[in-house]
Amino acid sequence: MLRMEIALFLILAFVAFVYFSAGRKHTPLHKIFSVLLIAMLVHLAFDGATIYTVNHLDTVPLPLNNLLHRLFIGSMVLVVYLFYQYIAILVEEETGKSRRLDLAARIYLAAAELGAMLLPVHYAITEQGNYSDGIHANVCYVSMAFYLFLCVWLLLRSWKQIDRKKRFAIGAALAIEVCVSFLQGINPTWLISGMGLTLMTLSFYLTLENPDILRAELTEQKMSMLYLKSQVNPHFLYNTLDTIRIQAQLNDDKQVADLLMQLVDFFRLSVKVDRQMVALDDELELLEAYMELMCYRYPELACSYDIDPDLGGVLVPNFILQPIVENSLLHGLKNKGYRGEVRIVAQKSEQHHDRMEIQVVDTGSGFSEGAKAKIEELLLHYDKQAPKLEGNSIGILNVQKRIKLLCGRDCGLWYTENAAGGLTAHLLLPITEEEGEK
Repeated sequence: MLRMEIALFLILAFVAFVYFSAGRKHTPLHKIFSVLLIAMLVHLAFDGATIYTVNHLDTVPLPLNNLLHRLFIGSMVLVVYLFYQYIAILVEEETGKSRRLDLAARIYLAAAELGAMLLPVHYAITEQGNYSDGIHANVCYVSMAFYLFLCVWLLLRSWKQIDRKKRFAIGAALAIEVCVSFLQGINPTWLISGMGLTLMTLSFYLTLENPDILRAELTEQKMSMLYLKSQVNPHFLYNTLDTIRIQAQLNDDKQVADLLMQLVDFFRLSVKVDRQMVALDDELELLEAYMELMCYRYPELACSYDIDPDLGGVLVPNFILQPIVENSLLHGLKNKGYRGEVRIVAQKSEQHHDRMEIQVVDTGSGFSEGAKAKIEELLLHYDKQAPKLEGNSIGILNVQKRIKLLCGRDCGLWYTENAAGGLTAHLLLPITEEEGEK
């Protein structure tokens, strides 16, 4: 059995090396999985040590044996608590529901750790091998049952809202641990608890935390960004050129040159940067070039800016605002004959000290009947949507996907209705600047 624990430790050590050496965003989910990996390695070390000491009661001092068993059981309780935390955060990210069971989970963790350190340790000696039993050993089984129940409750409560791949990963991991715990319970000399926890860890790593999977998602989003940048709405291009043609016929003067220059500026700015993240000032420069053309074409359309000067150097996803503004024009102000205003606001978030909020406020017609629910569903379950290359929602869907991937799942896009009419698009983004900037 000791050889199995050594093999499990080496496997997880290799997984931890690959995991920590891969670049990734430090989201709450990834942070808890990092802690879980470390806790599992510590637990497997205590597991292997106790397998040896419990079968050498005649040579290993009893106080040392008892201490190692207490640490073994205490680390197991911590590991299963971390599994609960990982699943709870994953479900929260998928559904948007708050983690209501956390207080109970923490209270039980404190009680179980106290029991692991203070309850009397007893050993059963059999011909098949020795093992710890009695009230102290039962802390393991009760803890496993308690946290598995919480995890199953979370899974069943939000079954339909969780992505199928993630649902499968959680379900498979829980099923594995239930089977291993059952076998350990009816065959206490097998000492296979470490195998069950290792398999749970591997199931999450292979299906959800594998760096190759995360790189594939990044590649998909980068391709979506390149697609957005490579195509400009054909109607916008044709109508702008037509506006230039008419103006040339009516007025052969500097205005034509200015309009042509604005068009050239827009295309130049849209292709000059191929980085994923750019300074907010650069993003606004591109947006201003776009809006100058639109306001020239539609004289009753206005655009204004209210930008916190301290945020000019903050990094934002490249080409993130133009699709949102274009959406406001095509689905809001178009219905009002392009009469109205688009206002761009960038300010520090009042709720999050390390976040900023960009608002795109329009005075358009607002949501059409049934559109609000569809948009909210699209943005909430953005990761369940297949990549789109056409359709009215391509812009906001790809904006949401890119924000979540590049900035973290606690950031994102959502819409609210204005009291005076029209809509406001809200983009919550982190306040980060390029190295060397303040």
